[in-house]
Amino acid sequence: MQPSPPLRLALLTSLAVLAPLTPLVAAGPANASGNASASASGSTAVTVTNGGFEQGTTGWTFTSGTGVATNAPHGGTRLAYLDGGPGKKISQTLTATGTGLYDFSAWIATGGTGGTFTVRVNGATTRSIDLPSRSSYAQYTLPHVSLRNGDTVEIAFESGTGWVNADDVTATVSVPPPVDVINPGFEQGTTGWNFTPGTGVATNIPHGGTRLAYLDGGPGKKISQTLTATGTGLYDFSAWIATGGTGGTFTARVNGTTTRSIDLPSRSSYARYTLSRVSLNEGDTLELAFESGDGWINVDDLMVSPGAPVDPVVTSSDPQIVAMFDWAKRKANSWVQLPGVVGPVNVDEGRRSGTGVGVYAPSYWAGYAHRSASYTRDLAHQMAGASVIGLHAENKSMLRAYAESATAEHKYFPVWALNFDNRTYLKIDYHSPTFFVREVPAAFELVQKANEAYRWSGDSAYIDDPALWDYYKHTTKEFIELHDTRKTNGIAEGTGDGIFSGAVSYNETGEHHLIEAGDALGSQYQAFRAMAALAASKGETALAHRFKRKADDLKAHFNDTWSGEGSGASMIRGYTREGDALTGWGLENSWFMAMKQLIEPGDRAEAYLDFIDQQASGSGKPSNIEAISYLPDTFFAYDRNDTAWKWMKYVYDQRDVQHPVSRQGPNGDYPEVSYTLLGQTVEGLMGVRPDAPAKALATGSRLPSGMDWLQVEDIRIGGSTFTLRHDGATASKLTHTSGSATYRWEARFPGKHATIKVDGVPRKARTKTVNGKPYTYTTVSVAPGRTATVTVS
Repeated sequence: MQPSPPLRLALLTSLAVLAPLTPLVAAGPANASGNASASASGSTAVTVTNGGFEQGTTGWTFTSGTGVATNAPHGGTRLAYLDGGPGKKISQTLTATGTGLYDFSAWIATGGTGGTFTVRVNGATTRSIDLPSRSSYAQYTLPHVSLRNGDTVEIAFESGTGWVNADDVTATVSVPPPVDVINPGFEQGTTGWNFTPGTGVATNIPHGGTRLAYLDGGPGKKISQTLTATGTGLYDFSAWIATGGTGGTFTARVNGTTTRSIDLPSRSSYARYTLSRVSLNEGDTLELAFESGDGWINVDDLMVSPGAPVDPVVTSSDPQIVAMFDWAKRKANSWVQLPGVVGPVNVDEGRRSGTGVGVYAPSYWAGYAHRSASYTRDLAHQMAGASVIGLHAENKSMLRAYAESATAEHKYFPVWALNFDNRTYLKIDYHSPTFFVREVPAAFELVQKANEAYRWSGDSAYIDDPALWDYYKHTTKEFIELHDTRKTNGIAEGTGDGIFSGAVSYNETGEHHLIEAGDALGSQYQAFRAMAALAASKGETALAHRFKRKADDLKAHFNDTWSGEGSGASMIRGYTREGDALTGWGLENSWFMAMKQLIEPGDRAEAYLDFIDQQASGSGKPSNIEAISYLPDTFFAYDRNDTAWKWMKYVYDQRDVQHPVSRQGPNGDYPEVSYTLLGQTVEGLMGVRPDAPAKALATGSRLPSGMDWLQVEDIRIGGSTFTLRHDGATASKLTHTSGSATYRWEARFPGKHATIKVDGVPRKARTKTVNGKPYTYTTVSVAPGRTATVTVS
């Protein structure tokens, strides 16, 4: 099991003005539990040479049209300047000799727009600021740049339309976390913790690493650590715990008062318990304590997560969805990594302490909890739920890291798994540029999910960042061309030789050597649709039209030719290396065809959905809960609301059942479970379709039979928040609770209705078809602070 990263709370803000020539300081030595920090007390890792330009050009590279002057320095007697116009650059390249997280700052004045201040690590842009037109100096900071020993770091100023002056360039350790929990994995024995008699550290059954803490049964035994917070924020505290009886507790006390506490059940195998949203102010004392009960308690691998930026609340006539959503949002956020933590990399079942350390970037667990990584497949399925609780920084950081890994050397495949530093390829799944795990659907899914993340966040980086835009373009063109070698029909293929050679399906257990599969084809179709939407938002109209045609043509080819003439068990779901068509039940390469809306709506699609439900309910049911978590999405795609809700309830009801992989703990401790339930509540049951860039959203009730009403408060879309309520399928109410821009709300209702009213006033009913189903709708402008109610009859 992965040793947990050090338990830290961080307020990640830019540094104040510092003197030039501030060194980058290496992180201190790390132990197997990752208990290390980027600290100013460590040794020098990198020094910025001549940061104030007092030694002229020393240490810097200057192109034509740049230089050093004395006319208007910010500090000292000199500054660097770039004349206006393109192609001018001042830069310095350094080599890091330690691991840590650092801020790069400079004082800059400008005579026009278009200039940039950039840091590149190993040739890739890590942070960059577009400089405004500002003739007086201001300090600009590129925060939280993750560095490892041996990295090359380029600091660069590049020209724009007007002159640029730069001075007092500094590189400093990022703001330290306000609280460190010492020895969170107990790998240093009792260090940092207080132990009463009847407690201690053992090596017999650790969850991760080589040690654990234990409490014998009986009252009065306690293991605790008390810390002082030097900052303010909300944080989650998690620990893996096994128990031999009831009565034990896991508790957080702030200034001596119990803030959060969990009564531990009797469960002899490890499960993960979280104290959610603990509020800390500067100067608070925080006690984390494990206290004994009737039986023994084993504790290991503590972790801290920053509190989710958004805390949506569900209310409903059905108490089960309320309990489900509340559980899911707390569990999902407990998997979020705290940026800046120095933790282990390459942890897996064979390397329980990993192979070294890295500085963790904005990220969350998306895959096995005993590996120190996220996975492309899991990330794609978790991003909607992550958006619901506001994890936009994590989504973008992780997605961008995968985009950068999809190199020409990798034949434009993204790597399968990245450590939480968002840089290091997970060793168990990556051996060389030609021998690493890769599956065709993942490459396409990340394009689709980038578009969806853009619609939730409104972050223009999704269309402006060159690394992301290049990924979309390469995936939807060169990737297909490189992997369409046998049938040459414009469909990306796998090799048929297994996951380390490039599999075409997420179904890794199939005995057939597939080269084309329904899940890859469905994912390619959605990638084309996403590319059309992204291109339209970028203003590339011709490209948008081209990819819309490509999506339409691919769907027509699937329905007219590729999938054969049968339905249900006789629909084709893949083709083998030998050219044989496969029918029957194929798990992912069956249900993805429906989930990606590849099957043309109608009787054939309905028959295939019946087939999926029958197989998944019977002998074809997957053994792993994370596979079943796709089924609600599959049935929501065709408005099979009761069936989707049935599978949501099944996934939730299985949360305490032991996962087939023993070190995962119960099913509920597989991260995908909680994240998908969040997305399926808001995008599925509530039918929310955000479009933050356009200041718009669409909704449509998908409440199942027996759920009279459902409301979600604090739905965050771009810079606005909303409360949405559906009463059955005939009334919806939207309140724009915060924000500065008016949003355009398309209120949809299934079926054709003669009358539609807005706040009681009749309007002309309009209808449209959404994936083959008729909807009645109207559009309402909802300004901040306003509530609108739409009904049909």
